[in-house]
Amino acid sequence: MMELDYPQWFHDWAATQPWAYTIGACFFLVVAVWFSQLVTKHVLLRGISRLLSQTQLGSDPGIGIRVIVSRLAQVVPALVLSGGIYLVPELPETATTIIRNISIAYLILTLARSFSAAMTSVNEIYSRQPDAHTKPIKGYLQIAKIVVYVVATILIIASLLDRSPVILLSGIGAMGAVAMLVFQDTILSLVASIQLSSNDMLRVGDWIEMPQLNADGDVIDVALHTVRVQNWDKTITNIPTKRLISESFKNWRGMQESGGRRIKRALYIDQNSIHFLSAEQKKKLKRFSLLTDYLEQKEKDITEWNAGLEKKGFDPINGRQVTNIGTFRAYVKQYLKQRPDIHEGMTLMVRQLNPGPQGLPVEVYCFSNDTAWEIYEGIQSDIFDHLFAILPQFDLQVFQETSGQDVRSAVQTLELKPKSDDE
Repeated sequence: MMELDYPQWFHDWAATQPWAYTIGACFFLVVAVWFSQLVTKHVLLRGISRLLSQTQLGSDPGIGIRVIVSRLAQVVPALVLSGGIYLVPELPETATTIIRNISIAYLILTLARSFSAAMTSVNEIYSRQPDAHTKPIKGYLQIAKIVVYVVATILIIASLLDRSPVILLSGIGAMGAVAMLVFQDTILSLVASIQLSSNDMLRVGDWIEMPQLNADGDVIDVALHTVRVQNWDKTITNIPTKRLISESFKNWRGMQESGGRRIKRALYIDQNSIHFLSAEQKKKLKRFSLLTDYLEQKEKDITEWNAGLEKKGFDPINGRQVTNIGTFRAYVKQYLKQRPDIHEGMTLMVRQLNPGPQGLPVEVYCFSNDTAWEIYEGIQSDIFDHLFAILPQFDLQVFQETSGQDVRSAVQTLELKPKSDDE
């Protein structure tokens, strides 16, 4: 049997069948790409995943380190294809260039997506820091992503067109005006994000109120273009970041950090029930321990004042007297001071406002020492429950507009009243 020189035989066969040789080389290249992906995915990627699982960051699925590694693993097949395409003989130069450019474009896209995943992981890691809500970086990371994707897009287009990216970059100046128009909202949002962050105007967790956008609740996310607010009715309001700079909004953080929440509510007193206290009424009110010192000091001051008037020969009608409304204000102030849930270091006063058709407003102005909404409302309600109930002890009445029931009761009273002979 004649012994064949295999390489020479193969070379001769390839010379006579160039198309088959090219197809065979392409087949081997596809197998090499597939094999590199298989090895990367099932050997290299699994090995790296096991190593990462031993670390704190790699074992936390919320951070997404494995997503970054998985995307980076796709770089290997792209490198094999872009480098191996030159080893395929007799392949048209145009086809070689197209395949190589597509591989490079895919490689650039993969790297950009890996960078994006890395920025997401950085934000997740940063958000777990104790003071992360005071300086959110999500908007800046989104800007970094946009820049990377813009650069990646330029490089991908340059790769697909087989042109130098410098040529495309030279046209950026001419495209600047168009870019400014297209990315106007993004640029304005970036400036707004920087101002919000640098001036510490907004943090995640802040309670903000913006009536013009129906926003009243806690900030749950601060992004580049929008700020998400979960309202108290559990609905979500998305506020454009730029509007937080151009329009006014109320941030309740100062109240929460101060440790006190304002109570500002008035009782409307029927002015017909206001009068001077008689001796018997004073004696009755002295039973209240909160009023003992007030009434004694008031009587002393009034006695001295009136004695001075008598020496001057003035009529006693010019003398001073104690009123039930003034005594009630003194009682309310002492009552608030005695409550442990009222903040001692903040303003506390009971004042009269301008009288009007609905009576005389007696306003309670103080601060609770708990800012939680439910507890605050409970404190406020307890205070006014007591004040409404104690008012009759001062012979005072709350003003209330006449209702239909009041009219019916008055009519029934007149009908039941016995008529005199003259009627």
